[in-house]
Amino acid sequence: MLEPPTDVRDWVAITNAPLSADIAVSWATTAGAGAVVTFLGVVRDHAEGRPGVNGMTYEAYDEPARRAMQEIAAEARRRWPEIERLALLHRVGELALSETSVAVVVSAPHRSAAFEAARFCIDTLKESVPIWKQEHWSGGSDWAVQQHALRPVRAATPASARES
Repeated sequence: MLEPPTDVRDWVAITNAPLSADIAVSWATTAGAGAVVTFLGVVRDHAEGRPGVNGMTYEAYDEPARRAMQEIAAEARRRWPEIERLALLHRVGELALSETSVAVVVSAPHRSAAFEAARFCIDTLKESVPIWKQEHWSGGSDWAVQQHALRPVRAATPASARES
């Protein structure tokens, strides 16, 4: 199991170990946080144009991926300076259905900042971090069809702003 850091406000990790929402939430919860927002991405049984998915393999370009995740945390803190703690955790390797592949946990004094920052973090992670998934189904396996070019973290626009 992935162990949380003890002396930092941002926890960024790419790991083969299972991700624990309970550990991440416990770590993010502080005396100053009135809100802790958690997003978990889990392996589902279908993908774009592919029913019957039975697992995924995630691969990361490790150093650039960590660096991009740290940039996301820094940008979130720039936009929402009241954030108490922020965790960006991504799993790599082979994952079964319903296993957590990504966890974003943000704590802040108020819910609006925690929700907005968590949404920004997951949306930007999906757009900016060099992590790829290979989908497995009964007929074979292949890389996800929804791949896109990576964008710099500062160029990312939160989904909530795009939807307005």
